[in-house]
Amino acid sequence: MKAVAQRVTEASVTVNGKVTGAIGNGLLILLGIEDSDSQEDIEWLSKKIVQMRIFNDEMGVMNLSAVETGGEFLVVSQFTLMASTKKGNRPSYIRASKRDYAEPMYERFCTAIENETGQKVRKGIFGADMKVRLLNDGPVTIIIDTKNKE
Repeated sequence: MKAVAQRVTEASVTVNGKVTGAIGNGLLILLGIEDSDSQEDIEWLSKKIVQMRIFNDEMGVMNLSAVETGGEFLVVSQFTLMASTKKGNRPSYIRASKRDYAEPMYERFCTAIENETGQKVRKGIFGADMKVRLLNDGPVTIIIDTKNKE
């Protein structure tokens, strides 16, 4: 499971001209899922993201989590995070899970974030052609891979 967590002052996702999810200050999370991902990956990743101290404290030091700052969460499924660019110029997406496995995992990840934070997670629409708008704050962008826990 891979995630790109971006600290934002605002973010939204639109499908067919309709906003399906929008937040103010908080985290935009792009999520990629592969078949080897499990509930353990969901639990580790959701806790890591919720507890990550990438928001400024009163001294301007990144020392607070999104929860501690009242931040919101927007989660967008993105199979292209699982791209392999090893050969040629056309990325391969063979590692990305198919919908029947990935969609329930995506929903369970969103539920895990809700359980960790006590707040509703805003979302895109799984598998849809989405337009994502964001104002990255910092910029702060963190890439997290449950298979390579660095």
